[in-house]
Formats: sequence, C-alpha cells, structure tokens
Amino acid sequence: MQIQKATQADIDVILTIIDEARSIMRENGNTTQWTNGYPSEKTILEDINNEQAFVCLFNDKIVGYFCFMQGENPDPNYSLIEGNWLNNDPYGVIHRLASGRSVKGIAQKAFDFAFTKTNNVRIDTLHENIPMQNFLNKNGFEYCGVIYVGDGSPRDAFQKVII
Repeated sequence: MQIQKATQADIDVILTIIDEARSIMRENGNTTQWTNGYPSEKTILEDINNEQAFVCLFNDKIVGYFCFMQGENPDPNYSLIEGNWLNNDPYGVIHRLASGRSVKGIAQKAFDFAFTKTNNVRIDTLHENIPMQNFLNKNGFEYCGVIYVGDGSPRDAFQKVII
C-alpha cells in the first residue's frame, strides 16, 4: 500500500470511501460520528488545498483517506483538555481517517506515515467509536482525557510518543 497527497481529481472517490466508512461506523454502533454531512466535500477540498489530504493506494486504486496536520499547534481544539497530554511538544494529528471494506490495514498505514513525519501524534475520536479506540489501545496510544470540538461535543483524546 502506498500513501500520496490527494488531489482535487480524487474528490469523488474520497467521498465514496467516506460514505462507506460512515456505514461501517453505523453497523458498529457508532451512530453519532460523521453526521449532518460531515466531512463534507468542502472540508476535504480544504484539506487538499492545505496540502494535508492523503490517500492510500492499493494496486493503484484509492482505498483510504486521511488528513494529517503537524506543527506547534495544528489543532486548536487540542489546546484545552480535561486531562493531560503526554507532552507539550509539536505534534501531528490525524483526522477524517476513512476506509472502505475492500482493503484492511488503512489505519495502520496512516499512522505509520504520520510517524515518519513526527515522533509525537495525537488523535481524538467519539467514545462510541470502539473499533478506533481498540486500534489505538493495541498500537500503544495512551488515553489522555477529553477535548471538545468546534460544536462543543466531547471526544476521547489519545497520544503516542516514540522516543
């Protein structure tokens, strides 16, 4: 599997994968994440324009999508946490991680990619997203507390630091 920057030409495939990921969430009891059209085409295009959008390719076919941001404070929602981050160093964050049913291992590839860019990664997810929380726990991420996103809703926050 390969990772490459997404382009505007990829938008229709990305949105299809997001719809499929949304269906998988619902089947696993996660009925409140990615509602009301989120993530929208506008959001994905912003990711692309900010050069933070990435696709996972398998046999030259797009099978996954994620947004990867990094820097001093790439996600202002992470400034306040009910709990404690592992450190206050610059970090990377993965958002909008989506895969369909065709290929397994998208999350692992996305995080492997992130750790080639930084040794410090944060992520948040809804409490109901049990598959993502299981993945994070299995892969050495530590639960740090609760953050709140733009609409005020809570998210469980995780971080992993490779020393």
